[in-house]
Amino acid sequence: MSIISFLQTIPPLAVYLVIGLLVAIESVGVPVPGETALITGAVMSTHAALHVSAVWVFVAAFSGAVLGDSFGYSVGRRYGPALLVRLGRRFPRHVSADRVAYAEYLFEHYGMGTVFVGRFIALLRMLAGPLAGMLHLTYPRFLLANASGAACWAGIITVGIHLLGTAAESWFAGGAWVLLLVLLVVGLVGGRVLARTFDHRVEAYARERLAAGEIPTAE
Repeated sequence: MSIISFLQTIPPLAVYLVIGLLVAIESVGVPVPGETALITGAVMSTHAALHVSAVWVFVAAFSGAVLGDSFGYSVGRRYGPALLVRLGRRFPRHVSADRVAYAEYLFEHYGMGTVFVGRFIALLRMLAGPLAGMLHLTYPRFLLANASGAACWAGIITVGIHLLGTAAESWFAGGAWVLLLVLLVVGLVGGRVLARTFDHRVEAYARERLAAGEIPTAE
């Protein structure tokens, strides 16, 4: 059962808890569909019969993001590179050495900006907390960037989808579900484009490191 189907079968309180939990787990560094859960919850909020509140969907996603990132920050600060090594072994496709190296580069050069913008990019959304802690970004600065990024991310998605879904529902029956499919497709395509762009930059950064002798060449 997909997360979309699952959320439609549980009561509103459970919907909020699942959204918050998935967003929090994703923010710690585990690749789970946190953003998909948020999008689904926002679309469900356009159906009055489901009794799902857009406000509580936002609160759940925002709280999950802040708490999850804060936990990831604490773990990263305590365990440092060992945490990333473990994540890389467990999720080699998502947390490769080259991706981590490029994310570290972004943090070292842009700090709080990377935490804020990273909330909108899948890989950085996963690594922001652990990397910020590992690189000793001060917690007050991290919290400010984390909370503001989470508020913008959750707010834009929830409010935007709720308004569009409500309008679609007034135009034709079941419009919000059609909107959900459209938004999921757009989200997947947009996410793929961002992922490819990020991977191209990761590859370019890896080539630069290799040329500079920072990465040992294979014998």
